[in-house]
Amino acid sequence: MVDFFKTAAAQSYDEKNLALAPIAGNMHFLIRLILKDIPQQSRILCVGVGTGEEILSLATEYPEFSFVGVDPSEAMLEVCRERLEKAGIMNRCELIHGYVQDVPTDERFDAALSVLVGHFVPREERVSLYQNTYERLSNGGYFINTEISFDTASEDFPLMLKNWEKVQALMGATAESLTALPRILTEVLTVLPPSETEEHIRAGGFTMPIRFFQSFMIVGWYARRE
Repeated sequence: MVDFFKTAAAQSYDEKNLALAPIAGNMHFLIRLILKDIPQQSRILCVGVGTGEEILSLATEYPEFSFVGVDPSEAMLEVCRERLEKAGIMNRCELIHGYVQDVPTDERFDAALSVLVGHFVPREERVSLYQNTYERLSNGGYFINTEISFDTASEDFPLMLKNWEKVQALMGATAESLTALPRILTEVLTVLPPSETEEHIRAGGFTMPIRFFQSFMIVGWYARRE
C-alpha cells in the first residue's frame, strides 16, 4: 500500500478535516454505540490509525480501553503520538509502524477499527487486510470499517460527484483539484462499490457485515468474528 501521507500532509490532515466535523462526529458517535457492550477493559486494534482520531474518541468515552494503533506512515504516527501524549492517554496506547500483519498474533483484540482507510488499499489487497484483521480478533470481537465507497461506473455517480465536490471544497480543494477529482477517485484511490466491499469483508472471514453509516460516499460497516 502506498504511503499517501508525507510530513506536510500528515501535519495538515486534521486541520483540513475540521470542516467535516459534523460527519465525523456522527460516525464516531455510532462507533462508540456499537462498542458500548464490549468488556470494560477491552483491547482495541486501530488499523491505519492515522492521527489517532478514533483512539481519542473511544478513550474519552471508555477510560479502561487500551489501544494498539498501526500505520505505514511514520509522519502520521508522529502526529498521532503527539495528540495522544497531549491528551494524556499515551500510557494506554502502543503505536506500530507497519501494517496489520505486523501486529503480533499472540494477542487477541475485542474490536478492530479501520476508519477511512480502505480506499487507500488496492483492490487486490483488500481481502488480505480483512483476513489479517479477523485473525487478530477474539471470538465475538467486532470489526468496524469505514471508507469512501461508491459505484463510480453507475449512472448515479455524476450526481453524487457534485455533492462530493462540495465536500472537497469545504476542505479547501482548488478548482484544479476539483477538476481532477473523478480521476483521483477512480485511478489514484481505490473506491469500490459497497457490494464489492461487503464481498471482500465476507471473504476475509466475517459473516453478515451490517451497513450502519453513510454520508454521501463515506460508508461504514460492522461485523463480528463468530
